[in-house]
Amino acid sequence: MSSPPQTADPRGLSHLREIAGRRILFDAEGFLWHVDDWSEDVAEALARESGLSSLDEVQWRVVRFLRDFYHENGRSPLNRQLGKGTDMTLLELENLFPGGIKHGARRVAGLPNPKSCM
Repeated sequence: MSSPPQTADPRGLSHLREIAGRRILFDAEGFLWHVDDWSEDVAEALARESGLSSLDEVQWRVVRFLRDFYHENGRSPLNRQLGKGTDMTLLELENLFPGGIKHGARRVAGLPNPKSCM
């Protein structure tokens, strides 16, 4: 079980939390501060926090595509690239994760906050 957020930044922009047995820095909206802090255990814990009991095969396919794309391109995929890369419609993708693509799939995949990806 995760401990309550602890402020690590005096401006309140980041929070140090214990999740999946690790202490990890998150931004104020619950996104990982450092993409390399992600692990499959962290993804499962974040999925549980969002209301999913676990990630199924289709959700893992989306998470892995997001992470692979990010590491190959240095940025998150556009929604159309995500749809094409996973062979899913945007509606299907939005419904896979509580919070949709931006605040669900990207958060579970450990990608940066969409606000910083403009």
